[in-house]
Amino acid sequence: MPSEVTDVRMKGFARRASVDEAVDLIRQRVVSLPAERCSWSSLADRVLAESLSSPVDLPAFPRSAMDGYAVRSPAQPGQDYTIIGEAFPGRPFAGEVSPGQAVRIMTGAPIPTGADCVVPVEQTECSPTTVRLKETFPSGKNCIRVGEDVSAGQQLLPAGRRLRPQDLGLLAAVGLADVAVVRRPRVALYITGEELLPPGSIPSGYSIVDCNSPMLMALIARDGGDVRDLRRVPDQPDELRRAIRESDADLFLITGGTSVGSQDYAPMIIAELGELPIHGIALRPAAPTGIGFLPENRPVFLLPGNPVSCLCAYDLFAARAIRQLGGRDPDWPYPRHTGILAEDILSASGRVDYIRVIETAGKLYPIRAGASNLSSTVLATGFLLVPAERDRLLKDESLTWFAYDLHAFQGKD
Repeated sequence: MPSEVTDVRMKGFARRASVDEAVDLIRQRVVSLPAERCSWSSLADRVLAESLSSPVDLPAFPRSAMDGYAVRSPAQPGQDYTIIGEAFPGRPFAGEVSPGQAVRIMTGAPIPTGADCVVPVEQTECSPTTVRLKETFPSGKNCIRVGEDVSAGQQLLPAGRRLRPQDLGLLAAVGLADVAVVRRPRVALYITGEELLPPGSIPSGYSIVDCNSPMLMALIARDGGDVRDLRRVPDQPDELRRAIRESDADLFLITGGTSVGSQDYAPMIIAELGELPIHGIALRPAAPTGIGFLPENRPVFLLPGNPVSCLCAYDLFAARAIRQLGGRDPDWPYPRHTGILAEDILSASGRVDYIRVIETAGKLYPIRAGASNLSSTVLATGFLLVPAERDRLLKDESLTWFAYDLHAFQGKD
């Protein structure tokens, strides 16, 4: 059923939801998508929808851990062993090893019947037909036993596991050809604004280049989403209605047209087609953010057009929903660090402030730039949040901050 929403165009927001209210709404309403079965070639970074156990022992046969000679213990130094054959990976020795006999064996080859230890080639003196040991080798030495890596029935990976490259290797090793993973969220990304030129264009006249869609597409991929419907939508209500009705997306992102301007139609359209429980958040930047739901409980996020506001709103809200839909940890992927604030930051009680910072030698220097200055996020090492209950942060405070770079930051906590 369509929901009622106050038309705030050219009026302003009567109330702004708190950041905590917005996060709680996402937590309560967004649930993981159903599972689909995928083969190993498309499992990288996917989230398991089921717990997996091994159907087999790994290895399934005893095999050599070294290049050398397979003999029967006790293997004594100074004794000559007659070489009776060879064993290779995939080509075992067909006979049986008796006391005083040896089989030349390669790493990974099956241990011959009758043998129970492998003497490394470095610990032998060889002739074409015999081998003499330099040390004593006990039973089982340099032999990989059946099930030493994985035993049949052993749990390999739990449900909810985000699959790493080594996980895929293990699944292949035990013969699991396809497994159930949470379906990747299908995302519709609609860029509004008739003043926008396509990415890659040169700014011209009074037009500006759409920088939000390249940024958002990279962020969506990071969070496990799949952009299936990317459109530039004119500032015409019917065009946005049509785009939404035609899409089978699990989640919608609409940038621009979300605030109180006379052509900001998106909030009214979302309320008309579904519900818009949040429009306006006590947050700077990104106050015009909206969070709604279309039929079948499909989340929709109205992201401000200014690029820093767009980044802020995506990271605080939409990214959480995409990760939650895909079965991932909804919390931020950004590494947390501590630093000392180099100067005071003024805020307003009741509002969360998103502050870009440069970290230098453990000191945090705030960047004072507007919501349209995307270069500030490129210069920044990361960001911090001023809590809603604070009206300022003070110089020399020790604070938690978040690094934009997920891997390369080399600072010290």
